[in-house]
Amino acid sequence: MEPELHPDLLPVSFLVGTWLGHGTGEYPTIKPFRYNEEVRFWHVGKAFLAYEQRTWAPDTGRPMHSEMGYWRCNSDGDLQVVLTHPTGVVEVSEGTVRGAAIEFATTHIALVPGAKDVEKLQRSFLIAGDLLTYEVRMAAVGEPLQHHLAAELNRVPPREVAVEVAEETLT
Repeated sequence: MEPELHPDLLPVSFLVGTWLGHGTGEYPTIKPFRYNEEVRFWHVGKAFLAYEQRTWAPDTGRPMHSEMGYWRCNSDGDLQVVLTHPTGVVEVSEGTVRGAAIEFATTHIALVPGAKDVEKLQRSFLIAGDLLTYEVRMAAVGEPLQHHLAAELNRVPPREVAVEVAEETLT
């Protein structure tokens, strides 16, 4: 039985679920690329959404990127996001939720020794029914803030997620 959604999360309640889709990326220091993506938001009845994201190469299935974290919101639509990347980057961001539009930007970035120098990240999300689109802008490795990623994800009906998980455990 799923716990009741914390009232502070009402402005972002439309995010809860699993989203699948495709995206593209570019940056001056790398070749343009495409990726498949899965994003999952869930809650445990407390004042945060848990967040998990992973991408993989469309042609080979090779894992590309992942991140995990938490999204906190208040009834005014003020948003706080904390994300960790396996590459040694931790993002602390603040932003807003205005209807189905979400904007946030880093206020602090922590890097472990050897991590790429990421200076700033900005993210924009727009949800229209069962379609989630986003854009990520980044300043890193000496490059100014600019477009890096864009994707379109579709909400996966809960039954399909359960079938996929069951099939994965059988193999």
